[in-house]
Amino acid sequence: MPVTTLDPKTALIVIDLQKGLAAMVPAATFAPVVEKSRALADAFRARGLPVVLVTADGTAPGRAEQSRSLGALPPGFAEVVDEMDPQAGDILVRKQTWGAFARTDLEAQLKARGVTQVVVTGVATSAGVESTARQAYEAGFNVTIALDAVADLRPEAHTASITLTFPRLGETGTTEDILALLSRP
Repeated sequence: MPVTTLDPKTALIVIDLQKGLAAMVPAATFAPVVEKSRALADAFRARGLPVVLVTADGTAPGRAEQSRSLGALPPGFAEVVDEMDPQAGDILVRKQTWGAFARTDLEAQLKARGVTQVVVTGVATSAGVESTARQAYEAGFNVTIALDAVADLRPEAHTASITLTFPRLGETGTTEDILALLSRP
């Protein structure tokens, strides 16, 4: 049974809910993640807690057997989807790797705000979400994954991440669990 707690200084990290991917991922997969991530973002903002909106506008430079170049990106590819309602106080991170911490200043920004825990949502479970969760764990943050606010085009990879990897990196819970914890005084 998923169980999580929240530190007083917890940040929400939303991975790759961006216009370019919304056009590539089936709406039945993408829309529920956006809806649940938005509910969490609204609750974090209402509590004065940091919301990090991460988008990808490139890929890491190394070789791989199954490398996927994004090629020339169309205008607006890396813009956060409108449904997330980006706010002036949100932290915006553009990445060129799967994880949001590699080659960005995200760790420094969160630590400067006294953040000790992160809640991670977004797509894809086995790539951007898992990589970000791993990097957060390695940087010393407590990690929570909102299991119903992540999705992957590969069901077997999604299942492996949520059942095998995430419990070793931190805690898990549902959007409802996290919202209930945020509503406590």
